[in-house]
Amino acid sequence: MGLKDLFIADIAIDLGTANTLIIYKDKIVVDEPSIIAIDRPTNKVLAVGRTAMQMHEKAHSNIKTIRPLKDGVIADFTAAELMIRGMIKMIDTGRRLFQPSYRMVVCIPSGVTEVEKRAVKDSCEHAGAKEVYMIHEPIAAAIGIGIDIEQPEGSMIVDIGGGTTEIAVIALSGIVCEQSIRTAGDVFTRDILDYMRRQHNLLIGERTAEQIKIEVGSALAELDNPPDDYEVRGRDLMTGIPKVIKVSYSEIAFCLDKSILKIEDAVLKALEMSPPELSSDIYKNGIHLTGGGALLRGLDKRLHMKTKLPIHVAEDPLRAVVRGTGIALKNLEHYRPVLMTS
Repeated sequence: MGLKDLFIADIAIDLGTANTLIIYKDKIVVDEPSIIAIDRPTNKVLAVGRTAMQMHEKAHSNIKTIRPLKDGVIADFTAAELMIRGMIKMIDTGRRLFQPSYRMVVCIPSGVTEVEKRAVKDSCEHAGAKEVYMIHEPIAAAIGIGIDIEQPEGSMIVDIGGGTTEIAVIALSGIVCEQSIRTAGDVFTRDILDYMRRQHNLLIGERTAEQIKIEVGSALAELDNPPDDYEVRGRDLMTGIPKVIKVSYSEIAFCLDKSILKIEDAVLKALEMSPPELSSDIYKNGIHLTGGGALLRGLDKRLHMKTKLPIHVAEDPLRAVVRGTGIALKNLEHYRPVLMTS
């Protein structure tokens, strides 16, 4: 450990709508849901991350659970700052006599405004960062899955997160054309909630809908190796009594269909916008899927049917963005052209 390391700690953050991941010393040290629980009377932070998620939709009136990010950007400034601070505290920085100042690289959606960028920067600075760099999510995802972004060769990334779906064609360390739509994991969860209420007269919470998406979520009504039906517990809207029903993956595929169509349209739009030379590269290299949405069963097959292009699902899609952010942090000078300071 050098003298500089005593005073400055480098951390890479994937500040996501659904999950926040932090890399410190080349290791993912924090992987928690982006949620915070606050005591209403005192405004004190009760829990951050997984513990707060366990309280979500189960708390009494004195406890308020907040998801500070909405559609990939900060919606609640104070809560975001408290959440980042709480998650940084989870990092074991070793035995130090004093708190180090942080140098952070944070990834942001490619479609954010200057005001939204400023909100991210300010939140990180208030949480103890001395230097804040930002990187666009599709570029971080491309670096994270091992694409050499500096080459004069086109790569297409589709990053389906919790709040946004980022579609970008990358070449020569920059985004040539992009589509950023606010249809992603959270919208899928809402679709499932509405479907259960409409179709089965069953009222369920966000956490249950999320669990259904993980267990039986599908983009196709017919899969080669389908998952078993999933038992859903909720409240009957007619009688008000708790009940259990079983849902199949084909039902979920039907209820997610409209949202997946929006993603397909955005992919086609990005392909239409890309220059012909890059189109030939994409035809050869295919489309790379990252983010939690890439885990949706049959999504790669469905996109292949729509575009007729090879679709590659990243090895660990959930962590591709944070890995890329970590690599950018480690080689700060090398990746300076793709980093933003404000």
